Amino acid sequence: MKNVILVVDDDKTNLSLAQRILGPQYRIAAGSSGEAALKYLETHRPDLILLDINMPNMDGFEVMEKLRSDVHTETIPVIFLTADSLAETEIKCFQMGAMDFVTKPFVPDILLSRVSKTIELDQYRHNLENMVNIQAQKITESSLRLGRIQDSVIIGMANLIESRDGSTGKHVKNTQTYVRMIATELLAKGYYTQELTPSYIEDLCKAAPLHDVGKIKIPDAILQKPGKLTAEEFETMKLHTTHSRKIIQTIIGDIEDEHYVRLVEDIALYHHERWDGTGYPTGLTEDNIPLSARIMAVADVFDALYEERCYKPPVRPIERIMQIMSEGRGTQFDPVIIDVFVGMLPQLKEMLEK
Repeated sequence: MKNVILVVDDDKTNLSLAQRILGPQYRIAAGSSGEAALKYLETHRPDLILLDINMPNMDGFEVMEKLRSDVHTETIPVIFLTADSLAETEIKCFQMGAMDFVTKPFVPDILLSRVSKTIELDQYRHNLENMVNIQAQKITESSLRLGRIQDSVIIGMANLIESRDGSTGKHVKNTQTYVRMIATELLAKGYYTQELTPSYIEDLCKAAPLHDVGKIKIPDAILQKPGKLTAEEFETMKLHTTHSRKIIQTIIGDIEDEHYVRLVEDIALYHHERWDGTGYPTGLTEDNIPLSARIMAVADVFDALYEERCYKPPVRPIERIMQIMSEGRGTQFDPVIIDVFVGMLPQLKEMLEK
């Protein structure tokens, strides 16, 4: 059965063009106004909405607000259509919750690609939610603890990210290893012993792979850009922290214990905060940054430097990485954690050489 796409545009030419481009692969429903679209959605649920921004009476942003405020339409993925190429418009599209945007006039291959990827990602999300719901029901019925579903969700999330960006899939595995090593070493040296209990460390390691899950909502053009991001693109990239928290709340917020959910949220939301308060998204300082996020920050940066990325070659030798990270002592990183991490150089070299 073909997926259904609702195309909303006050220009009949654009509606006809979208029908010609997408019609062979999808079932197309058309609306010439925001009001008509909302009326259609009272009785239908399309798989995707292509929503024009500039329309009379009710523009695309107003329609989007109504979609996101209604429980029946809030999860329908939306791609904005616009002839406006301003960066401010692009940023607002993603801030409003759009999965992507397409500029007009349409380029057939680009439109088809954006539509296909968005539907595919939404299907991944539905499949993952279904998996969680099914497993949670089984565990509830048998009064078992939710450890099994926790592991399944983490693995599913990691694989979902990897489907977007191969390096990210490797990154989540690497950082989980580094997080365990750092936490274990901190405990062995007598630091943060009240928090770093064995059970806390286990939960921390299970939570680590979810730290970048919000990147699933970052457009491919930004996530896979081979060069430096523009200021506007970086603002969009920064949103992955808050996206992560929302996704985590949706997936495990109602089925896991409150302490574990808080730990996962802390890692995802705050791992780009800096010790001196110049990080994002909230500008927390020093011990106000959760310990889990301070540990994650060191593991995250180390792997980003050590591994090759689409926008940079790997840094070598490892001693150079330690020198670079040491320069962030007391500004970017917790001084205690970075000192312990730098002292782990022999362990890291041995592991990485293997």
